[in-house]
Amino acid sequence: MASPVAVTEIQPQTKARPVAPQALLSPGEIRAIVYGLMTAMLLAALDQTIVATAMPTIGLDLGDAANLPWIVTAYLLASTAVTPLYGKLSDIHGRRIMLLIAIATFVLGSFACALAPTMVTLALARGLQGIGGGGLIALAQTILADIMAPKERARYQVVIAGVFVTASVAGPLLGGFFAQHLHWSLIFWINLPIGVLAFALTNANLKRLPRHDRQHRLDWPGAGLMVAGSIALLLALSWGGVRYPWSSAPVLGLLALAAVLGAGFAVRLATAAEPLIPTEVLRNQVVYSATLAACFAMGTFIGLTIYVPIFLEGVIGLSASEAGVALVPLMVGTVTGATLSGRSMIYFRHYKRVPLAMMSVSLACCALIAWQGQALPFWLMEVLFALLSMGIGTILPLSTITIQNAVARHQLGIATAAMNFFRSLGGALIVAAFGTIVLGGAAGGTGGHDVESLIRGADPAQLALTFRYVFLAACLGLFAAFAFLAIMEERPLGERSSPKMDGRTSDKPA
Repeated sequence: MASPVAVTEIQPQTKARPVAPQALLSPGEIRAIVYGLMTAMLLAALDQTIVATAMPTIGLDLGDAANLPWIVTAYLLASTAVTPLYGKLSDIHGRRIMLLIAIATFVLGSFACALAPTMVTLALARGLQGIGGGGLIALAQTILADIMAPKERARYQVVIAGVFVTASVAGPLLGGFFAQHLHWSLIFWINLPIGVLAFALTNANLKRLPRHDRQHRLDWPGAGLMVAGSIALLLALSWGGVRYPWSSAPVLGLLALAAVLGAGFAVRLATAAEPLIPTEVLRNQVVYSATLAACFAMGTFIGLTIYVPIFLEGVIGLSASEAGVALVPLMVGTVTGATLSGRSMIYFRHYKRVPLAMMSVSLACCALIAWQGQALPFWLMEVLFALLSMGIGTILPLSTITIQNAVARHQLGIATAAMNFFRSLGGALIVAAFGTIVLGGAAGGTGGHDVESLIRGADPAQLALTFRYVFLAACLGLFAAFAFLAIMEERPLGERSSPKMDGRTSDKPA
């Protein structure tokens, strides 16, 4: 990885070399950069939703349905584990080169996926795709922080949320259409033109990106411990209660290995000369409070999007297609919430008040669904789902912007990536908890079952009782998100204009 400041073995106190001053970024240049970043984010967001509906067809075509879950697991493991590395390396080598590497790796992985002749090959290609995908969202968020003040960033939250909602709605439809009417490989071929467009837009527009990186060294032992530990934990969460019972030797062994590696990573953070995640970032009250709030909010949201369709089918009695349509308010509500949160950050000094108020509404809606459940009129349930997701939507942009506002510019990459990393791990833990409740309630606590077979054979009354506990668990997640948001320090947001592209480093927060 060549770069004008690609130095990995210099003392971290050494300052970056200044270059000749250049002009300010114009509004048109900022918009062009944002379009490129949104295209890159669409790659990652679409991939998270387009694969699921095509998986049965892929399993039949490749003749290996038993290993089908590896299509999802391989991508999840790789993308989560490498996210902090992208953040740290972007602080060392610059954002542009790392984002281009992420896009190119993702496109190469998509190409390999489309040509995969066997399930094993497809799983390996998905892992390669995940190595690229792990950097797309975190780096895009970091680059936005490089070119805009926090209040300016808030204006674009509706655009970012719109990307994810578009992917959430279009992904399953495209995946099902390609698999049923054309060929499943098109779910990967479609990434090539989008990826080439993202590469072209970002390569051209980011050449004049302001540089805030410093000369760092990468803590390779710490990186190895973090990657290995996160893979072990995610494997345990993916297999527990599904492939193996939670009390089985493979799951317990993976959990023990994750604990040992996690402890080793913690020791390395405390003792390394320059740890992978700077200790001043981890000790920052805004960083850890906002990260935990986002972790519980996002984990609860992902769990609901996975298990609410089962509730709608098994308890309410909707068909699969009707359940998909009924899920739209839950998805679209996040855009409204993100917009409200972004606007509150622009106009209100106390920008936490709107998210806290909306999270209170979300908690009340979730408690009402848990209490009444199937007794609620369907239209009212849809309204409650929309209001519930609106509150969650307010936290997601707020957490990103406040964390970036609280750290020095040369730590933007690792701070943003660490937030995404811990949010993914926490989300996986919450989703696993939801799955344990559903599987345990429908099958009397036995493991090794898939959700679909349990729902087909479950008693509707028992399933309704099970989902009461699921929604109560969601209430706990929402309350935890509310609590961490409430204790987060409310620091003033920066209001600077478009940055000078002078290549100089600043210790001031972004």
